[in-house]
Amino acid sequence: MGNLTGWHALILLAVVLLLFGAAKLPALARSLGESVKVFQKETRGARAESDASDASTVRSTPDRPATERV
Repeated sequence: MGNLTGWHALILLAVVLLLFGAAKLPALARSLGESVKVFQKETRGARAESDASDASTVRSTPDRPATERV
């Protein structure tokens, strides 16, 4: 019951066409693509900051050498 078949996708496409119209679909797809790119860029930046923070925490621990990790 949870599977999306070809008919479901076709009906969904028809509903989207009726709601937004054929002229607005390219702009809608473009803005969605740009939003995904911005989201991925921000998550990569947050991950890099987190990794840098984790690396500095390991180095600043006085009772353990920097090469040893838990």
